[in-house]
Amino acid sequence: MQRITAVFSSSRPISWVNTAFPYGAAYLLLGGSVDWVFIVGVLFFLIPYNIAMYGINDVFDYESDIRNPRKGGVEGAVLAKSLHPTVLWAAPISVVPFAVALYVAGTWQSAGWLTLSLAAVYAYSGPKLRFKERPVIDSITSSTHFVSPALVGGTMQNDQLPAQFWIIIVAFFLWGAASHALGAVQDVKADREGGLRSIATELGGRTTVRLAVCAYVIASALLLTLGIPGLIVAVANLLYVINAARFWNISEEQAFDVHKAWKVFLWANYLVGAVVSMTLIWVFING
Repeated sequence: MQRITAVFSSSRPISWVNTAFPYGAAYLLLGGSVDWVFIVGVLFFLIPYNIAMYGINDVFDYESDIRNPRKGGVEGAVLAKSLHPTVLWAAPISVVPFAVALYVAGTWQSAGWLTLSLAAVYAYSGPKLRFKERPVIDSITSSTHFVSPALVGGTMQNDQLPAQFWIIIVAFFLWGAASHALGAVQDVKADREGGLRSIATELGGRTTVRLAVCAYVIASALLLTLGIPGLIVAVANLLYVINAARFWNISEEQAFDVHKAWKVFLWANYLVGAVVSMTLIWVFING
């Protein structure tokens, strides 16, 4: 039971919806229905995907996490070293059956995006590659974790994606990169003490926050090109802009104060997610 608890706690249940929703929404938006492919994909990106993504991260970020006051709860487990092998084995065991099913059911395009998605999961935290320690690439890879499920879902039954969908993807990518960068600022002290590099340790907390704010703003601007549905989501996205902009002039000594913004970010995802969900329902009803 201890091992099972460790696996699930390391998978960040509070964030499961952030990867399952993009797959499901894109699948339905581009012609899919609530069939077995939808169910398998949503379940995969809900739990196994997060076991792999966050579990690998918790194992190989151990030295930083034990120095980080925000770890040890819903924002990330601090696993005893004796549990590390269990988590590392749980990742492939849970991922492979679902991934095989999605490869078989999808198109060449969805297979390519799924491969990219799984590669990004390992590359971010895994030994040798460790993209999370390559400033700027870390934010790009992290954003890929959340955008790629949408690309998999959107191409499961389609060879080509409409232009409007690509605008959504680019906006979503900017949102993801901004969110990662913002989150990295709060960990500057712990990362430096643990010998880790990130976009925030390299560029500094203040510059990183400002880049995040700008990326959020550009994402909203892109959504404005999509008519009323885009306008609704763009306005909702301003919550992230306001939340991050509060720390526009943050100093290096105050970097951990951005944790206040991160706590708002976690519940904002549910509020904005509800707005996005209602907007998608409205789009479906009105054709």
